[in-house]
Amino acid sequence: MGEMFRSDKMALCQLYLQPESAYTTLSELGELGVVQFRDLNEGLTVYQRRFIAEVRRCEEMERQINYLQKEMEKFGMICEEPEIAIRDEIRAPPQRELAHLESRLENAEKELDELTQNERDLSKNYLELTEMKYVLENSHDFFNDRELMHMDAKAGGEGGASLLFVAGVIERERVQGFQKMLWRVSRGCVFFRHADIEKPVKELATGREVYKNAFIAFYQGDQLNTKVKKICTGFHASLYSCPRHHTERDDMLKGVINRLADLQTVLNQTEDHRKRVLFGIYKDIMTIFFKVVKMKAIYHAMNNFNTDLTNKCLVGEAWTSKRDIEIVRECILQGSIASGCSVHSFMNLIETDEEPPTLNRTNKFTYGFQMLIDSYGVSSYREVNPALYTIITFPFLFAVMFGDLGHGCIIALFGIWMVADEKRLGAKRSNNEIWNIFFGGRYIIMLMGLFSMYTGFMYNELFSISINVFGSTWKNFYNESTVMDPSNSYLQMDPKSDTYDVYVMGIDPVWYAADNRIIFTNSFKMKMSIIFGVVHMVFGICISVVNFFHFKKAVNIVLEFIPQILFLILLFGYMAFMMFYKFVKYTAQPPENNFPDEYTYLTPGCAPSVLILFINMVLFKPASGYAPKDHCDALMYGGEVTVQTAFVIVALICIPWLLLAKPLYIQAARSIKAKRSGQHMEYDVTIENEKNHTFTEIDIEVDNKSVKSEKRAEASHSHSHEDEPMSEIWIHQAIHTIEYILSTISHTASYLRLWALSLAHSQLSDVLYTMVWRIGTGDHGYAGCIILFFIFAIWAALTIAILVMMEGLSAFLHTLRLHWVEFMSKFYTGAGVSFSPFSMKRILNSIGGD
Repeated sequence: MGEMFRSDKMALCQLYLQPESAYTTLSELGELGVVQFRDLNEGLTVYQRRFIAEVRRCEEMERQINYLQKEMEKFGMICEEPEIAIRDEIRAPPQRELAHLESRLENAEKELDELTQNERDLSKNYLELTEMKYVLENSHDFFNDRELMHMDAKAGGEGGASLLFVAGVIERERVQGFQKMLWRVSRGCVFFRHADIEKPVKELATGREVYKNAFIAFYQGDQLNTKVKKICTGFHASLYSCPRHHTERDDMLKGVINRLADLQTVLNQTEDHRKRVLFGIYKDIMTIFFKVVKMKAIYHAMNNFNTDLTNKCLVGEAWTSKRDIEIVRECILQGSIASGCSVHSFMNLIETDEEPPTLNRTNKFTYGFQMLIDSYGVSSYREVNPALYTIITFPFLFAVMFGDLGHGCIIALFGIWMVADEKRLGAKRSNNEIWNIFFGGRYIIMLMGLFSMYTGFMYNELFSISINVFGSTWKNFYNESTVMDPSNSYLQMDPKSDTYDVYVMGIDPVWYAADNRIIFTNSFKMKMSIIFGVVHMVFGICISVVNFFHFKKAVNIVLEFIPQILFLILLFGYMAFMMFYKFVKYTAQPPENNFPDEYTYLTPGCAPSVLILFINMVLFKPASGYAPKDHCDALMYGGEVTVQTAFVIVALICIPWLLLAKPLYIQAARSIKAKRSGQHMEYDVTIENEKNHTFTEIDIEVDNKSVKSEKRAEASHSHSHEDEPMSEIWIHQAIHTIEYILSTISHTASYLRLWALSLAHSQLSDVLYTMVWRIGTGDHGYAGCIILFFIFAIWAALTIAILVMMEGLSAFLHTLRLHWVEFMSKFYTGAGVSFSPFSMKRILNSIGGD
């Protein structure tokens, strides 16, 4: 956990790699994922990079793999990815294996293309013969039509030629339009007959099955013959030869059937051959895919390298953690040894003024919390990381709003299931984005459920029902007849005489039977929300001190931290303190014989309202006229008005303090620096006039080096104002002051959402339980048992859908807002750039959608 407090110290290293060992070295670095390469060829296009040819070869192999996978899916061969452990063992192959992989994929693709082309030709012939078979089978009925025989005999008897005809197949949807067109063109001089083909015919172009009709059209004249054929072409009708004589048609039909049987045999053999080819590469296709992806990633990384002047070395720059420098050096050495290079590669550390990327190390437990913070903004380099504190504060604030022992148990069991079975669930890749989010935040869900069980126990709520664990500290002095009497709707219990001790933990279960339950829980949760909010914000402001010390801006403690913390504590912190003080001072059992009145100044009836007290304090109003009762004291302690007036005055002083102090300090610092620079220049001129010019140049050179080093140190701090004009500094500070003063008020009120959502969740759960179960418990007979069974199912479904999922999502989003806005705005800049290492694991996960 300590490494999450602040991001790693980063270093910019310069790598000098021999061309023979560059591929092997980058392969080792990619498996470890400890460096982020900088692009030294930003001015070059993609096509001007040195290793673009190798990248194109890898892309071509990826295309071939996708083609083979699609062909495998047609035969039910689903290429499942290996488990993560096996996948991580697959390393990038040596460069000499690239040609072997290319050859294997090209041979498989070429053989499949040949088989596909042959199958396409055979299928086309098979389709034509099938349609011809249907035409020949239906032609017997066409030629035996009496009307046609009469027309044919009449045409031949008049000395003319026999009727001409065309036979073929057309889509069933086009038959009606086709017939009308023939009728109009021939002016009714055409004899058209068609018959439905029962089985659908598969089209080669689209692969869909289409129902068609066999047809025949008789007509007379060569001119009409040309027109009919053009119409057939326009309606995409397939024409086939059909003899006139019955014997010839039978012989042709038998020949077509025999050829269809032969073609079917050949098609089956072709399909079997295709399966064998695909199965030969099926087992290795995913391994080849991972190898190609890693090779492509390595060549992409090598394109970020530059070539030295002698063209004998690849020069690259990369960010890495200072903790991993030795690991990087070891990888470079191992890469040189593995490649057999005689000249070893090496690495140098270089100084830079650029702000390094941010590397926050995580594990499977802290990953989800870090993602919550990074979703708002990546922390600036070496800035305090809020994710460390979010591990506790996030599930706790969620539980304050969601507190229910039963609902929390459901969420906790769901999270525990994902955590306990994370190896199996993590090995299965899923494209379901919602599931991936849930699984990535499994530890967050588990903690939210466990914390909700704790707060639900403190609220004494189990599916809106109170649980009697420790008994009750209230004593009932009423007898049974008094309690059961309907006329006694409201019976009161005096806390002065009807209690005997403080309840052990949480809320006494007797409150859930009281009519003023909501009034009691409202007051309790509202005060609790304000207290938690003030503590949370004070903690956020205190964290900013750590950033000030780290970035060597300790003066900001006086310029920013002190006025901010004073303004918050003296106003809202004092209000939270008065809540505790009021709880301790006023009791139902005050000291005896102080006052004979029934309501003494120490009873709850005399306790002043903290909210009214705070309003009077800010407005400087006297408290004497705001006593709860005539004989009560409006003040809680002696000297209260003086203390409150002093607090408000100091808080008001903090506003101009926060507005003016920092700009005035910067302006004074610049004036002093400018004066010193002027004196130093005069001193240099005096030396130049009095001493040797050579010594002056040495002094100036040394001074320039010191100035440059000073500027580099100042530029490394993200909050430097050196180059910002004073007008912008004044405007920026004014905006910052107004934002902080107003946000202190609004953020404190924003924490009331803890009270509001907790109350809404409790009341919604109570309404659901009361309204639904009232239906199931209305009938006590046998029918009531059956009704109760279905009522429980309805109640459980509504509980999961509304109270757990919808209310849980609402509480989650409100908790996220409290951290992003109310808490992190006090110290968090979030202007950094995430460290994106060259990692094979990340590349494969991004491809698989993990």
